[in-house]
Amino acid sequence: MKALEDIFKLKNKCILVTGASSGIGRACAMLLSKLNVRLILLARNQERLEETMSLLDGEGHLMYSFDLSQVDAISAFVKDNFKGLEIDGILHAAGVSPTLPFSFSTYKKLNNTLQINVLSGFELTRMVLKVNKKKTAQSIVFIASVMASVGGKGKSMYAISKGALVAGMKSLALELANKNIRVNTISPGVVNTPLTVNSEYRKNEEAMKEILMQHPLGLGEPVDVANAALFLLSEQSRWVTGVDLKIDGGYTSK
Repeated sequence: MKALEDIFKLKNKCILVTGASSGIGRACAMLLSKLNVRLILLARNQERLEETMSLLDGEGHLMYSFDLSQVDAISAFVKDNFKGLEIDGILHAAGVSPTLPFSFSTYKKLNNTLQINVLSGFELTRMVLKVNKKKTAQSIVFIASVMASVGGKGKSMYAISKGALVAGMKSLALELANKNIRVNTISPGVVNTPLTVNSEYRKNEEAMKEILMQHPLGLGEPVDVANAALFLLSEQSRWVTGVDLKIDGGYTSK
């Protein structure tokens, strides 16, 4: 991977990856580790985090089992564990994807979705930037969704959360530009992850056919999103900020 190391210039950089226990977060961590990136992995499930760690190349990686839905606890967690570290980038891949008709949604369910998909990412970013010793160029990438810009039946709570993530990213990108900190989102279409494999449409042949028809290039794989994250975290995207990059197999082309 030496040629890629020279291109992306991430060797010995330190990247914090949330949602690293499976799916997109795990794929991003695995790809970054091949380029000699030092990783800080964050997720709720200790056992699955350890599985991710076992799949990584390189040494010196750290992992923390922490529930990001406990937004009030993020400040103390970051101060206790990250103070004094030099963190070059944040990849926030943690999230939930509820599918529920709007008539069955509740304030509590919406609030839980917002806590995990939106508030945790911004609070974690705020605190890391506050304690981070790194003063040179940095990159922040939030994993959003095509649902931030297009509709989907039963996806109102999810769409609300991802739309907020993209909107907040744009303002944050402007605010941090003078510090040479770039902020972007990636909006995937349907990706084959443990989260989507258990989705309701997988249980219905007609619903699954409809999902496939909406993706001209077929469904994505976690590595497809990881490749985009690699670009946005690297110096190859040094003039890219405030952008929502859609990686969706053509979903939003219609």
